[in-house]
Amino acid sequence: MYLTHLECPRCGATHDADRPQNLCACGSPLLARYDLAAVRRSVRPEDLARRPADLWRYRELLPVADERHVTTFGEGWTPLLPAARYGESIGLPHLMIKDEGLVPTGSFKARGAAVGVSRARELGIRHVGMPTNGNAGAAWATYAARAGLRATIAMPLGAPTITRRECVAAGAELHLVDGLISDAGRYVGTLIAASAGTPDEIFDVSTLREPYRLEGKKTMGYEIVEQLGWRVPDVILYPTGGGVGLIGIHKALRELRELGWIGAELPRLVAVQSSGCAPIVRAFGAGASRAEPWTDAWTLAFGINVPAPLGDELMLTALRETAGTAIAVDDEEILADLHDFGAREGLLLCPEGAACLTAARRLRAGGWIRPDERVVVLNTGAGLKYPETVDVDSLPVVAP
Repeated sequence: MYLTHLECPRCGATHDADRPQNLCACGSPLLARYDLAAVRRSVRPEDLARRPADLWRYRELLPVADERHVTTFGEGWTPLLPAARYGESIGLPHLMIKDEGLVPTGSFKARGAAVGVSRARELGIRHVGMPTNGNAGAAWATYAARAGLRATIAMPLGAPTITRRECVAAGAELHLVDGLISDAGRYVGTLIAASAGTPDEIFDVSTLREPYRLEGKKTMGYEIVEQLGWRVPDVILYPTGGGVGLIGIHKALRELRELGWIGAELPRLVAVQSSGCAPIVRAFGAGASRAEPWTDAWTLAFGINVPAPLGDELMLTALRETAGTAIAVDDEEILADLHDFGAREGLLLCPEGAACLTAARRLRAGGWIRPDERVVVLNTGAGLKYPETVDVDSLPVVAP
């Protein structure tokens, strides 16, 4: 294994990667670091083409030492689909969709769960706990069951109902909370604290409170670059709530650059949020290094309804280091673009993915994205998990 240590991006402290870790003492998330010089000596980009088409093809850049602990349903290597018909309609003929709706459990959260659960199992953790807006809980419950771990999940009542069913089906202990994900976080925190020192101690795997979910999510960045022939696109738009995917893609790009597998120039990253919950957009616009909590948060794109993300510093750094931007879009626009895209391209996006289409359309109209640029939109989940985005109740019924 090429994992060497964990590092705090805020204070620079290093931590032992061979035992379970949560946040740094300064309160920052920790990042996994690898001996990239050794990776460069042992593997070349062309070697990866002969490996299975899943995220574990990047095993030298992942934190699991013993393959016996790898917990997998075949996740990763999702298609990068051209969307020229819709793209032409908004002035972006080179638009592409990275469709994460095809991974196990129907969302990109399976990537983080696969690597996070595998590493937890390797480190001897037997019970994991977390709050969720839905899809992450479903994924972690599913992978925990496959690994033989227990899972305790707290979920807001407003989360998509299919995700609570997924948790229950996987045998997780599910707690429904009347509030937002921040309220679910406080509730599950009390359960974790109460279990400390007991034989059934719960390890906190909340967003960015352990370092390995991020390592699974970063493989989206590796795949985009490999699928483009080891070239980077000009722009990547990402629906941003907790921000692990955005941070992970940025981390992947920096690792690829250090490996010499791509050039110095990175894609411009775009954090897409809803106007009903946009703490990163507000902080980016103000030139701030931290985001203030968003009050009265609400959006139909429930996965990005995160009023106080722990990874705010890392997200803002990723945007500024890549000359990117942050943009908030309205729910009405999200639904309109979701329907327009489906009619033109035949793919039902999740509302979070559709938010990125709205952002791309507006950024092109404002000139921030040029018409000749290659643009990648992340569709982070299967649209079928959000049936309420398509109204069929008003359809006429005809007699046979």
